Amino acid sequence: MKIKNNLLNLFLTFLKIGAFTFGGGYAMIAVLEREFVENKKWLSHDEFLEIVAIAESTPGPIAINSATYIGYKVSKFWGSFFSTLAVVLPSFVIIYLISLFFDAFLTAEYVGYAFKGIQVGVIYLITTAGLNMFKKMKKSAFNIIIFAAAMVLLIANTLFAVKVSSILFILAGALIGIFAYLIKKANKKEGKQK
Repeated sequence: MKIKNNLLNLFLTFLKIGAFTFGGGYAMIAVLEREFVENKKWLSHDEFLEIVAIAESTPGPIAINSATYIGYKVSKFWGSFFSTLAVVLPSFVIIYLISLFFDAFLTAEYVGYAFKGIQVGVIYLITTAGLNMFKKMKKSAFNIIIFAAAMVLLIANTLFAVKVSSILFILAGALIGIFAYLIKKANKKEGKQK
């Protein structure tokens, strides 16, 4: 009975998130964190950050990847199945309905105004998610240096309109993390030998 309740709870939660969160996966991060870390307490904050990092670095939309990982964490295979289904279902239905009336939809003046308002909301959600993650990040020298370097690159790329693949940033971050781990491990080994 508890498994069925968890599955239903997961499905309804992700259905709500999929239906009412505009702007894609980055806009959903703040909502996911509030729902699963703060409200339901199914994940710790560190687990949530790990899920976001994995969802971001694996192929596919971050919202779907996050739903799959969170669902699996809570209720294994069926949890991931129903979470993923629930998060994509609203978008599928909305896009299908829009496709039926596409020409009339594009010419409606109020639709353009609605999308401009949604853009502002999406920027707020993404910024909030980033700031919350930064506040809760462990403030080690390594993390702060990586964060500062990423911000400098982000601002420089935006100001100078440089197009750099996000895959390059993910690979660079992974290599830096591995390199830092190897240095830390070598230092521990050296300390034990003395």
